[in-house]
Amino acid sequence: MAERSTAAVDVADNSGDEPLTAQADQSTADGVAQNRERDTDNNEAQGSGGTESPGKASPPELHSGHKLARRYRLEECVTRLDGFSSWRAVDEKLRRAVGVHILPADHSRARSVLAAARSSALLGDPRFVQVLDAVEENDLVYVVHEWLPDATELTTLLAPGPLEPHDAYQMVSQIAAAMAAAHREGLAHLRLNPNAVLRTSSGQWRIRGLAVNAALRGITSDTPQRTDTEAIGALLYAGLTQRWPYESDAYGLSGLPKDVGLIAPDQVRAGVHRGLSELSMRALVNDGATASRHESACTTPEELVKAIGEMPRIRPPEPAFTAPPEYQRTTYQQGTYGRPAPHPGATQVLATPPPPLQSRTGRALKWAVSALLIAALGLGSWQLADALMDQGNKSDDTNQTQTTDDNDKGSDKTKPAKPLGIEGAQEYVAEGDAQHPGDVGLTYDGSATTGWRTNSYNDGPEIVIKPGVGIVYDLGSTQEVSAATLSLRYGGNHTTVKLYATDTPDSSTPLSSMKELGKVTTSGTSARITVDKPVKSRYVLVWLTAMPYSGADSANYSQAGYKQAITNVKFTG
Repeated sequence: MAERSTAAVDVADNSGDEPLTAQADQSTADGVAQNRERDTDNNEAQGSGGTESPGKASPPELHSGHKLARRYRLEECVTRLDGFSSWRAVDEKLRRAVGVHILPADHSRARSVLAAARSSALLGDPRFVQVLDAVEENDLVYVVHEWLPDATELTTLLAPGPLEPHDAYQMVSQIAAAMAAAHREGLAHLRLNPNAVLRTSSGQWRIRGLAVNAALRGITSDTPQRTDTEAIGALLYAGLTQRWPYESDAYGLSGLPKDVGLIAPDQVRAGVHRGLSELSMRALVNDGATASRHESACTTPEELVKAIGEMPRIRPPEPAFTAPPEYQRTTYQQGTYGRPAPHPGATQVLATPPPPLQSRTGRALKWAVSALLIAALGLGSWQLADALMDQGNKSDDTNQTQTTDDNDKGSDKTKPAKPLGIEGAQEYVAEGDAQHPGDVGLTYDGSATTGWRTNSYNDGPEIVIKPGVGIVYDLGSTQEVSAATLSLRYGGNHTTVKLYATDTPDSSTPLSSMKELGKVTTSGTSARITVDKPVKSRYVLVWLTAMPYSGADSANYSQAGYKQAITNVKFTG
């Protein structure tokens, strides 16, 4: 699977197997810090440790420290239910946290879980927690997925209270758009609940368990788009009211009162945004539960996206402005240092300034100062005239002794730098896999909106798992290279760039055989490497050895992590 460095808190939630339209699930989360779910199945609640019902495949006998594929080390079991288990693990090869679902290869759902995981991995949408690997090995089937330590479940976010209108709007917008994209590729979730929706530290909403969570429990639906749409409506309802829109309590939320039916969010809690309230009811419409004043029901995520687009955009709240404290003058600033400050309201008597120098001594002092100033001006004028005369004499001597050396040697003027054309480029892969070799041409196409990006890494800023990443540029012929200028997409921390001259663009040429031309470290979005002494070469390697940390970048299809993107490269000679 594609190399990724972030991870997700995607563990299988352990509520019942029915869709949201039927019965509210009963899973809970057992803490914000660990951000994992606990099985609430009756057997485990009674202390059976997750014993499965007769006739079902038993979960594999695994333990902390066990390794899968000599790579994934199991750390903690977070779910054990219905013949499968879910673990927090460590990918020792890439040194990052991952999540793993494990079930016996002879499990009745093993084939469908593998198929669901591989289909989800092919989607590659950064709004979903990514499947990193899906393997059948040693009588086991296991699915490896991201683990996001900086993400928080919607369940946890709703514990202190409902979401702000702007947050609820962002959630439903991003979740609906993501599910619409998944359904266009033939993928459904079918278990979209508050435990499956996460908000990252950068404010992006992510969905975990696409297709896989339902496959683990054998859940299917004849109307998958309707099922997922109604689930999004339930998420929005919960975000607006801090209540679950069914009679049963679930996910730490209280259900609606018995025998009342489905009532609009703005009737449950005062101050709910009217447009969002109606939107949730349009998604939740079921057997005439929607009031007549509402518009037609939304039965697919695509229709829900269209309905959101027709709403007036909800802007974030204005930041609260705190007025600075009133400026307090000190007695020292008022010129009363050493004297008590006047009482409030009392009239302050201003001190009378001293009289000018009108006495005999004062008049004598003024005349003396005036005489000194006149003398100083006269002396300065004489010295200035003398210096100007000396300079004129030197100029005459220089004109008489000047030779024609200037015609032979020049005046040591620096030659103007000329831009060098780029004829081609290719990735240089010193170790491991390539990054995005098909995008190297976008680094010299003249556009600042396109470029080549690296993968996202969990460790940094120094690249740990390989010596570096970069691109070899072909200048078309041997050129004298004096500098390179790079435009970068991400700032922060620091980016370290090295410049090498090489005889060939092939990755088989080791770095040790190349000539290093220069190095620069920057925290901004541009870098300029200047060569101390220009070097002639046809091939030049731009080599990144350290990259800043940046959050998820949906516009660049990039996960959070230590990463960089080069949008433009120019060489001068």
